[in-house]
Parts: sequence; C-alpha cells; structure tokens
Amino acid sequence: MSIESGRRVLAAEAAAVAACGEKLDASFEKAVQLVFECSGRVITCGLGKSGHIARKMAGTLSSTGTPSLFLHAAEAMHGDLGMVTDSDVVLMYTHSGETDELIKLFPSIRAIGAAVILITGRPESSAGRLSDLTLDTGVDDEACSNNLAPTTSTTVMLALSDALAIAVMDCRGFGKEDFARFHPSGTLGKRLLLRVSDAMRPYEDIACADLTATVLDVMAAITQAGVGAACIVDEDRHLLGLISDGDLRRHIVSSTHRLDATAEEIMNRSASTIQPDLLAVDALEVFQNLPRKLGDLPVIADKKVVGLLVLKDLLRIGIV
Repeated sequence: MSIESGRRVLAAEAAAVAACGEKLDASFEKAVQLVFECSGRVITCGLGKSGHIARKMAGTLSSTGTPSLFLHAAEAMHGDLGMVTDSDVVLMYTHSGETDELIKLFPSIRAIGAAVILITGRPESSAGRLSDLTLDTGVDDEACSNNLAPTTSTTVMLALSDALAIAVMDCRGFGKEDFARFHPSGTLGKRLLLRVSDAMRPYEDIACADLTATVLDVMAAITQAGVGAACIVDEDRHLLGLISDGDLRRHIVSSTHRLDATAEEIMNRSASTIQPDLLAVDALEVFQNLPRKLGDLPVIADKKVVGLLVLKDLLRIGIV
C-alpha cells in the first residue's frame, strides 16, 4: 500500500512538472531577461512552504552567478524591506496569490522602484494583477490524498525556479570554473581549483637526505617527517633519487641488508616527480598511472625539490 501511494505521488508530481514545461511561453523568456539584466540583486520573497522554495531559489541563483537574497515577507513589513533597491528584481512566491503579507508589500516595492516577478498557481489573483510579470505554476490537484497539503504545487514551483535559474545561468555563460569559485569547499570546487602546491608538504616538513646518509639515517628522517619516502638531494636541493618505505623493506630483507649502506646504494635514481601547478585531481591520476606504485611524489620547481605530495593527503582534502 505504501509503495503504491509513493508511486502515485511521484507520478502525479512528475506529470505536473511536465505540464508546466508545456505551458512555458513568452513570459518565461521575459523573466529570464529581466533577471539576467538585473543590475542589483534578485530578492526572493515568500511565506510558508512557498517561502521555503523562495529561500532555496536565492541559494541557487547566488551559486550560479546571480547575486540574490531571501526576504521573509513578515519581516519585510518591519524594516527588512530596506534591503530592496530600485536596481533589484523581486521574485515573489505565493501559490494562492492572495497571501495578505505579500499583498501589503506591493505599494512599498512600487515606491522603491523594483520590478516584481510573481510565481503563483493563480495568475489572475490579486498579487498577479499587481505584479510586473507572472509565471504560472498552477496544478489541477495536490498529490496529497486530501488535496490539501502543498505537494504538487510546491514541486512545480521548485522545478520552475530551477528552470529560471539555469536559463539565466546559461545566458551568463556561467561555467564549471565560475561555479567552483563559489563552492571552494565543495568537491567540484576542489577539483577545479586546488593544485599540487595547495596539497603538498613543503620542503621544510619532508624527509630529505644526502648521498652519504645511511639506511638508518634515512629511516629516521622518514619516521620523523611521518611520510613514506625520503628525497635524496644535493646541497642545491636538486633531486638525485628517492627512497621509499618499500625500498627500505626490500633492502632489509635482502641478502646484503647492511644498515650502514648509503642512500646512494639503494635509492631509485629515476624517480617519478610532479609539478606544483598541476591540478590536484590530475595529480591523483598521475599516482594511479605510475609504473611502480608509490604513495609519495617529489614536487619539483625550477629543477629543485620544493615539497612532497603524499597520496593520503591528496585523498584527505576531498577531491573524490
């Protein structure tokens, strides 16, 4: 029974969203242009369930290149209307079009000089007649069994809001790099912005040794730095080789497991390296494609070791 009810609701809401798409007309194009050309901010406003959709729309617009704020209709009557300027567009949400708190805002908004786009299920309502432009989200019935709880109507309102926001985004030519700038802590932002230099351990914090260092010296340096490999360098920090934990283990279990052996004797002279300006997500691919699996890569700039990229650090920053 519950599965059938769930399917009925989903089918009803999907059909209503599709019907809304079929109804799109020149008013939608005008709304897109009005928002796109807005020199101020888009102020979304509503109450109740419609208010929740309005708040979400403000977030969607802001993250896709259109500065936006949410204005609570009740608080607007007590001073918050001061956030609205004549350069703004007010995107108002009300299913009935008769919400008293919203109706009372129109004289003040008109006096300020901001344009109003109304998203409503009843374009012929009081709010519809007062608005500069109206987008119709009307539905025949709510998915609620009693045809009372806002369900289908709010789903359509949300879907139309997304359509408006993305249409404006497309007009702006807003791409992945732009999106990443507004989401620096999100996975996409990190994938598009973070570079090896942001994730690497700096030279001062890594394990380094010269050619004459003994196996014990290298083990101590790796242990102190808490990494999985030591860079073997000359006095000018040029990379001469790399000794990994694996290299040390293989040496110790070999027939010539001398602890006084030098770094020069056991180091890998053709170690893979990486550049500091490479995107961190591309660095992850470098690790995956190494002919010899390693967890640490020396970072080289101007032919000098500037740091060490540790695979576990790369994964920890959340680019995947």
